[in-house]
Amino acid sequence: MRFGNFTFGSLQIEGGTYEHDVVIDRGEIRKRKKAPSKRFRDNFGHTPLSAEEDIPWKCARLIIGTGAYGSLPVMNEVKREAERRKVELLILPTREAIEVLKKNPKDTNAILHVTC
Repeated sequence: MRFGNFTFGSLQIEGGTYEHDVVIDRGEIRKRKKAPSKRFRDNFGHTPLSAEEDIPWKCARLIIGTGAYGSLPVMNEVKREAERRKVELLILPTREAIEVLKKNPKDTNAILHVTC
């Protein structure tokens, strides 16, 4: 998978530009649907990543890019679910997450937050 420029609010993947959070699931790119997590927003001051979302668990490793400044909260239930499924979970600011994806994408899915 080819990654281009990442700036606050914009991410280039495979020649396309995305101005919203993305999910990479076995090479397919789709928009992150965060509606199931919105009910937790008041607890975090930001819509977190919750296990109620459609998380791409069919992988050996899941990378969560937490945004330009690393501000996306990841709920503990996501961490517990990764452990239960024996999926290696890496939680990094999005720029760092992209670098890890570039170096070793094999059997890796991702959720990339493009703002904060």
